[in-house]
Amino acid sequence: MPKKKLRCGFTTGTAAAAATKAALQSILRPSPPATVRIEFLTAGSIDIPVHRLERLSATMARATVIKDAGDDPDVTHRAEIGATVTVTEPATSSVEALRIVIRGGKGVGRITRPGLELPPGEPAINSGPRRMIRRAVRQVVGPDAPPLTIDVEIFVPQGEALARQTLNARLGIVGGLSILGTTGIVKPMSHEAYTATIRSALSVARASGREQVAMTTGRRSERHAQQHLSGWTDDQFVQIGDYFQFALSTAGEMGFQGIVMAVFFGKAVKMAMGVPHTHAARSSLVLDQLGDWTAALTGRPGLADRVRDANTARQAFELLGAYPTVIARVGQGIVEHAEAFAGRTLKVRSLIFGYQGGLMFDSDA
Repeated sequence: MPKKKLRCGFTTGTAAAAATKAALQSILRPSPPATVRIEFLTAGSIDIPVHRLERLSATMARATVIKDAGDDPDVTHRAEIGATVTVTEPATSSVEALRIVIRGGKGVGRITRPGLELPPGEPAINSGPRRMIRRAVRQVVGPDAPPLTIDVEIFVPQGEALARQTLNARLGIVGGLSILGTTGIVKPMSHEAYTATIRSALSVARASGREQVAMTTGRRSERHAQQHLSGWTDDQFVQIGDYFQFALSTAGEMGFQGIVMAVFFGKAVKMAMGVPHTHAARSSLVLDQLGDWTAALTGRPGLADRVRDANTARQAFELLGAYPTVIARVGQGIVEHAEAFAGRTLKVRSLIFGYQGGLMFDSDA
């Protein structure tokens, strides 16, 4: 059976540009648009339906569109994203250029910490979306536009609630969502948003003067790491998901001195094998390697066969509870590959948690 082709979507930045274009067209053109065309920052364009459109006065209008993430899992999928646009003429004839002002309204986060693409105090509307918004404005006013000020306020009605499902607060973005997108397109499973979040989290930690961070694969492993590293601050904990190589190479580029990898056993084995993206590793290959280590370190081929035949890494872990040398082999493998992925000399410490949360291995112990 042929594999279903996954559907692409568009970013929050594209949605913000579309809402801006629709609102501005309703002010400057005779008929309100039902759809607007937005050009991506790379190649191509997309026609986006207008969800709501309200002309508030002769010089002000508000429009929204519904963000479509395609087949990519995304907390902002189906979120309403809008723009309130106000057009004013200059008070004096000395002003000759078009002026575009971009602001953040309700539901758009505000940056409070250094280390992100924009400085503290700015709305969390990244440079890519700002370029798209400006280009959409210029397309509406045309190349021969008279001197005007176009004030664009981007808003997300449910942005504050949606932001609670993201890591924005950890990054120092308060009050709502970030308006993001480097290309304008959301490609299914492209992982662009996740890797951008990892990079931002590391950048915030570095800008705050942190020399060390703890990397976990999700909220559960992070909670255990926070209990074990009780003196560490929130911005020192970075959730990397499956992006083992990316996270370590980025940390190396940014000059961190130390990394703690705090993971459960299933991810730990994949990391110990040097798998760059831990979601992609086939479980049979992982268990085969774990079985080989078990045979070499315990001298018990029957046990090794049971490890290879286990249904999951969790089941294998239960078989190995009485064999700390195998667990230690996994922990040391994490250190070896993490240091290699970092591409420079830094200290890596590995922590492996059992599935009930107990610490089963500490490379510094």
